[in-house]
Amino acid sequence: MGNLLYSILLVEDDKEIIKNLTEFLNNEGFVVNSVTGQKDALLYVDEHMQDVDIVLLDVSLEDGNGFAVCTAIKQNTDIPVIFLTASGDEYSVVMGLDMGADDYIGKPFRPRELVSRIKSVLRRSGRISNFIELADVKIDTTGGKVTKSGEEIFLSALEYRLLLIFAANKGNVLSRNKLLEEIWDASGEFVNDNTLTVYIKRLREKIENDPQRPEIIKTVRGMGYRCL
Repeated sequence: MGNLLYSILLVEDDKEIIKNLTEFLNNEGFVVNSVTGQKDALLYVDEHMQDVDIVLLDVSLEDGNGFAVCTAIKQNTDIPVIFLTASGDEYSVVMGLDMGADDYIGKPFRPRELVSRIKSVLRRSGRISNFIELADVKIDTTGGKVTKSGEEIFLSALEYRLLLIFAANKGNVLSRNKLLEEIWDASGEFVNDNTLTVYIKRLREKIENDPQRPEIIKTVRGMGYRCL
């Protein structure tokens, strides 16, 4: 997602979910603000409309429900909304979508799936660009195409995934363990430490002007790598 921070308003009355989800989404590079009730949600959106990129909205709230919040948001803003619904509650899903919600996800959900849904909705709403630029390298995330100085370069699936991980964490140091974790999720096959070294070397050979003195993916001694 580049080095931009996207702001999430989490409207949820379960304190444990708020705590765990906020921590996870913070680690994924999002800024999270949370409220527990309908009244507070409407007040927050009214006062901070310009600062909210997306709303995660639970159907059942301390005072009232998520449907009223969604209606108010959609009447007054273009902020995208994802409903968090109890698993199998088809009525809530249909009603939420009828009110203009952009997506829904049933509880319990896998955190990584939620992140994927958030990014997808942000892209569709035009809040995330489909193009990422790293020096003279340009990534078209919709077409899965990478160019360097206007010329297309061809990456393997894992090389492309690795490049996207670096681009999404621009400016942050990524440990080798974190990279292995991310690649494992994507490939579904075992990737060990030595294989990671090989993939980073291959990727640098394709995107760097001088792979021996990399300017895009730099090694941070003893810590990992940083994408500039």
